[in-house]
Amino acid sequence: MFIFSWMNDQLLKMNWLSDLVRSLVENVFGLDTSDRLGGSIHFFIYDVIKIFILLSILIFAISYIQSFFPPERTRKILGNFKGTTANLIGALLGTVTPFCSCSSIPLFIGFTSAGLPIGVTFSFLISSPLVDLASVLLLASIFNWRIAIAYVVVGLILAVIGGTIISKAKLEKYVEPFVFGNKMAEAAQESMTTEDRISFAKGQVADIVKKVWLYILIGVGIGAAIHNWIPESVISAVLGQDKWYSVILATVVGVPMYADIFGTLPIAEALVLKGVGIGTALAFMMAVTALSLPSMILLKKVVKTKLLVIFAGIVTTGILIIGYVFNAYGYLLL
Repeated sequence: MFIFSWMNDQLLKMNWLSDLVRSLVENVFGLDTSDRLGGSIHFFIYDVIKIFILLSILIFAISYIQSFFPPERTRKILGNFKGTTANLIGALLGTVTPFCSCSSIPLFIGFTSAGLPIGVTFSFLISSPLVDLASVLLLASIFNWRIAIAYVVVGLILAVIGGTIISKAKLEKYVEPFVFGNKMAEAAQESMTTEDRISFAKGQVADIVKKVWLYILIGVGIGAAIHNWIPESVISAVLGQDKWYSVILATVVGVPMYADIFGTLPIAEALVLKGVGIGTALAFMMAVTALSLPSMILLKKVVKTKLLVIFAGIVTTGILIIGYVFNAYGYLLL
């Protein structure tokens, strides 16, 4: 237990980095980290470096594994499963694809055009931006393993239920016709050497970091401001656990925003430290990643309005339920 605790603190939470940054801020910048300005700079530098280190390592590892499962091979594997099992496999596939909601939509089109049931592809579409292996480690590094695992479980449940409802409702006719005609290439997969896979993984790291770096900086900046500049009384007055509407408000605020989970985690961290319920913080994260306005606009190009409304309604209802349940029982995980 001691070894696990030490590894969790030093390798995941990176307490050594926090101490190093604190020394830098106090001894080089001449600021007190217990003050607002010094605390904000410490929060920003430490979280940015930690997130980029964990993100790069995880994306490299995930991408290396993904190099063995190109889209066509993945489609064939998914085609062997039916019903709820297929939805679960589709949701699990989403957890190992480190894409934001907009980046997931091209794969959604590819899987749908290749003949996979839309319920399975929607399970993938829900889970892909919502839950991935990198976010699990980041959640554990900010909160703890219990919250990280619980978040993954509820995210997968939401993805499976959402895909199952869409499948049972037989809503294929509400997918734009061009999607079914946009067939994936059936070209034979070229075998990759270890060097090729490493190069592919490095390229994925560079590509994803280029896409998310700005959102991470903005998210950490907002988190630092919340943590050090906004009084706890103000946050509690608006989003306190005693406010019945806090989960709804957090969800509504999250929808117009566009970021991935890596940019929203620092904000959620700061909110929880200010006394906001863990369910409210998670609802905000889920709304930003799964229901962002840009992704809804892009999805509208491939599905008709009725299916888009049903999809958004299912995900929104799931987020609200998860938020209230975590607010009620989240203390058991802290």
